[in-house]
Amino acid sequence: MKSLEMTLPKMSFQSLAADFRNLNPSDPGAWPVAPKIAVLVGLFIVVLIIGWFLLWSDQLADLEAKTQEEDVLKQQYLEKKKLAVNLNLYREQLEEINRSFGALLKQLPDKSEIDALLIEVNQAGLGRGLQFELFRPGQEQIKEFYAELPVAVKINGNYHDIGAFAADIAKLPRIVTLNNIAMAPTKDGLLSLDATIKTFRYLDEAEVSAQKKAAKGATK
Repeated sequence: MKSLEMTLPKMSFQSLAADFRNLNPSDPGAWPVAPKIAVLVGLFIVVLIIGWFLLWSDQLADLEAKTQEEDVLKQQYLEKKKLAVNLNLYREQLEEINRSFGALLKQLPDKSEIDALLIEVNQAGLGRGLQFELFRPGQEQIKEFYAELPVAVKINGNYHDIGAFAADIAKLPRIVTLNNIAMAPTKDGLLSLDATIKTFRYLDEAEVSAQKKAAKGATK
C-alpha cells in the first residue's frame, strides 16, 4: 500500500508532463485538458496586462485626478459656505471700517486749511512761552490718497513748557505728529528742541485722478 501511495504523485506528474509533450499547434482542440487550461490562464493574464496598459491605467489616473478635483471643490464649497454664513457679520465690519475711515479722513485738512493749521502749531508754541528759532515748511510729499507736509522746527524753552507744547500738538483736532526729536541744553540753561512736525491733508478729486494716471503710466 505504501509503495502504491509513493508512486501515485510520480505517475501523476509524469502523466501531466506527457500531456504537454507532442502538442499539435494546428489542432488545439485535440489537446489534453491540462494544456488547454494552462493556455487559457496564460491568455487571461495577457488580456489583463494589455487591458491595464491600454485602458485601466488611464482610467485609474483619470479617477485619481477627479478625486483630487472633488476634494478641491469640497474645500471651496466649505469656504464659500463659511463666508455665506458670516456675510452679515462681514458687512457690519465693513460698515464699521468705513465709518472709522471717514472719521479719520475728517481729521485731515484740505488745501485751504493747511495754512491755518500751521498757524495753530506756531501759536501753540508761543502760548507756552517757547521761542522759535526755526519754523520752515518742507516739500509736500504726495501719497496714495493724502499729502504729507513736513515742517522743520527748532524751539527753545524749559522742559515742562516743551512737554506741554507736545501735549498741545497731540490735542489738535487735526492729525499732527512730532518726529525726529532731538533735545540739547542751551547756554542759558534752557533746552533746544529740534524736530520735524508732520501734518497731513487729503487729496482732492483732481489730485487723486492725477495720482491714478501716474500710477498706470508707471506700470506700463
